[in-house]
Amino acid sequence: MPDMILFLLIVLALLATTAVLMTGLGGFARGGEFNRRNGNKLMRWRIIAQAISIALILAFVALRGGG
Repeated sequence: MPDMILFLLIVLALLATTAVLMTGLGGFARGGEFNRRNGNKLMRWRIIAQAISIALILAFVALRGGG
């Protein structure tokens, strides 16, 4: 059961990372005021989301005894 919960958290973290990445890419491609206001902020949020995703994946692998 903890494996399933952790797996679902990983999926949610990956979806959040993808959403932030796509929003940032869309803003960058369009340019303008949105990109000037939010470009760096979105990049920081993406890095945080990626770090959380990696930490969850590593915890999942450690919990499953995969290394």
